[in-house]
Amino acid sequence: MDKKITGIMIYYYNVCHRKLWYFYHEIQMEDTNDDVAIGKILDEQTYKRDRKHINIDNVINIDFIRSKGVLHEVKKSKKIEEASILQVKYYLYYLKKKGVNNIKGKIDYPLLKQTVDIELNENDIKEIEKILSDIRRIVNQEYPPKIDKKRICKACAYYELCFI
Repeated sequence: MDKKITGIMIYYYNVCHRKLWYFYHEIQMEDTNDDVAIGKILDEQTYKRDRKHINIDNVINIDFIRSKGVLHEVKKSKKIEEASILQVKYYLYYLKKKGVNNIKGKIDYPLLKQTVDIELNENDIKEIEKILSDIRRIVNQEYPPKIDKKRICKACAYYELCFI
């Protein structure tokens, strides 16, 4: 494995291993997906006063940092909240590995007018390290993993690639 594991790969790992494999191998279909387009518009239209898209090492891309020690990730819905939480915990993990301590995360749902606070603990660190190992295993396979049909598949940008 020669590519760094990014925050979006952590997110995709939780959503769908097949989608993770496609993304890693640069098979991308998000450009034509309506849900992705809505997410981009939401990103452009919200939190305009904040410095956005803080890219660190091309590994994590923090949506914005507002108050001292709190990074924010913006999501349009809570449909896949577990994956979003894991993504933010990975950001915190990555920053901790770079020597940045005492930082917290927050997921903002502007359409729902809700937020979720995220912190990283020792169990999270162990889980993330296992996930990183599993991601390496998945992306190094010759072929994508078998289809694991889920309710969210119909809204996925890769739906046609998997099912048609």
